[in-house]
Amino acid sequence: MKLYDGGRAPNPRRVTVFLAEKGIEIEKVPVDMGAMGHKSAEVTALNPLQRLPVLVLDDGTVLSESVAICRYLEELHPEPPLFGIDAKDRAIVEMWNRRVELHYLASVAAAFRHTHPAMKDWEVPQIAEWGEANRPKAEAFLELLDKELATRQFIAGDRYTIADITAMIGFDFMKPAKIARPEHLANVMRWYGEVSSRPSAAI
Repeated sequence: MKLYDGGRAPNPRRVTVFLAEKGIEIEKVPVDMGAMGHKSAEVTALNPLQRLPVLVLDDGTVLSESVAICRYLEELHPEPPLFGIDAKDRAIVEMWNRRVELHYLASVAAAFRHTHPAMKDWEVPQIAEWGEANRPKAEAFLELLDKELATRQFIAGDRYTIADITAMIGFDFMKPAKIARPEHLANVMRWYGEVSSRPSAAI
């Protein structure tokens, strides 16, 4: 297998953290997204959406989308389980990962992509009003999450899962998106302190 990797961009990093949690090593092909390497002919041939990461299997099958890649790796390496342990648990993890993706990470990404000057050639058209509108959306989700984390250790329950990876990536991405850390949300900050101190978060 080969993983075409975009470094610390949010979606490539999700897979990198997942791999570290699993203790899996895969050959990586670094792609310089700052130099528009994800729009190269090589990457475009693998993923016409020109997005990273991309996993190429030994039989030539190409997988893109970070969660799809993580699901495949979970099937090959089920321990530790990061997508749940039974039908109900897997559904809860899926529910929370989707909530985090759709209502939080996507909002943080929109704020960054539509307001940061470095993204003007990436996001066409770049709509500053849309970026600004997404900042309060991300903040509102963290308010909701703070209430949820009052009753459990992690996003989807008492075990660390893919939902925590997604949320941590979103939290770290708030800095370049110019969204202030919610220091007043004690439960969110407690959770973030725990997940960001894991060895996988430093990679």
